[in-house]
Amino acid sequence: MKRDMNQWLDEIIASPVKKPLPVLSFPAIQLMGITVKDLIATPENQAKAMKIITERTPVPASVSLMDLSVEAEAFGSQIRYSDDEVPTVIGSIVHSMEEAEALQVPEVGAGRTGVCVKAIEQAVGEITDRPVLAGVIGPFSLAGRLLDVTEAMVLCYEEPEIVEEVLNKCTEFLIKYCQAFKDVGANGVVMAEPLAGLLSAALSEEFSETYVKRVVDAVQDDNFIVVYHNCGNNAIGMIDSILRTGSRMLHFGNAINMADMMPHIPANVIAMGNVDPAGQFRNGTPESVAKVTREVLEQCSKYPNFVISSGCDIPPMSPWENIDAFFRAVDEFYGK
Repeated sequence: MKRDMNQWLDEIIASPVKKPLPVLSFPAIQLMGITVKDLIATPENQAKAMKIITERTPVPASVSLMDLSVEAEAFGSQIRYSDDEVPTVIGSIVHSMEEAEALQVPEVGAGRTGVCVKAIEQAVGEITDRPVLAGVIGPFSLAGRLLDVTEAMVLCYEEPEIVEEVLNKCTEFLIKYCQAFKDVGANGVVMAEPLAGLLSAALSEEFSETYVKRVVDAVQDDNFIVVYHNCGNNAIGMIDSILRTGSRMLHFGNAINMADMMPHIPANVIAMGNVDPAGQFRNGTPESVAKVTREVLEQCSKYPNFVISSGCDIPPMSPWENIDAFFRAVDEFYGK
C-alpha cells in the first residue's frame, strides 16, 4: 500500500509512546514449523513469515529477511545453507583487477533475488495496516563478500581501484534491486552495511557513503525510504558520513552504546537499537532480555527520535520467550 513515509517517520517522532521495531523475521520458522532452508526457498513462506510477525507483535513496520547472501549469490558467489542458521557466503569470486572488470552485473531475478521480490509483492498484498520494508545489503558489504572481507579492507589502502570497480557494479545492481522492490509496492528497504562499520571515517566516506548515497538518491522519495543499518563498532566515529547518505531512519548494532550515539542524531532522523541479538535474544533469559531492554530505554527514551530495537537481525532459533519478554518490557516501560 502506497503511503507517505516522511509523514510516517514524523508521526513516530511525535508519538510519546514508541512501538519497538526489532529486526525480527527468521524466528518465524519456529511458529511455522519449518527450517531456514524452507523459509528462504519460496516467496510464499517469506510472505507468510512476515505476516505472522505482524500478527504476533506490535511492530510499526513489517521487515523482511536480513539475508546478506542473496545479492552475492546473484553475482555468482557460493553460499552455505543451514536448517537453523542464516545463509553465509563461502570464499570470494574477485581476486584481481581483471576479474573485477570482467564481473557481470546480474539482472534482478538472478539467484534468489526473484524469490525475494515476489515475497515482498505477496507481503504487500497481505499486510496493509503498516509499511512493508524489504531487505538489501549495502554496497561495501556486498563488495566485501565478492572480494573477501579481509582482502577488501586491505585493498582499500593498496589497490583502491579494484574496490571501486566492484563497488560501481554492486551499486548498479542494488539500485535495480531496490527499484524492483519499489515497483511491487514496498514502502522502503532496510540496507545492511555492517562491513562499513570497520572502516575509518575517511575510508567510510570514500568506499561506503558515496555509493550508499547513490542508491538513496536513485530510489528514495516521499513514498519509499532507505533505512540504513550499521552494526560496526566505529559507527559513532563515522556518523557524519552516515548522515550524509540522506537516510532519515538509522539502525545501529550493540557494538556501540546508543546513549553515546543519540546526541549525534538530528531531531528529524530516527535512530534505532540495540539490544544484543546473540547475547540476549538468542542466549539470554526472559529476565535478562527485559533488564537490558529497560536499561537501553532508560538511557535513550528521552530522545523523541529514538526507537528501541534489536542490535541486528534476531537469530532464527532465538526463544520466543525472550522475544516476548522484549516486547513486554517495552510495553511496561511506556505504560508506567
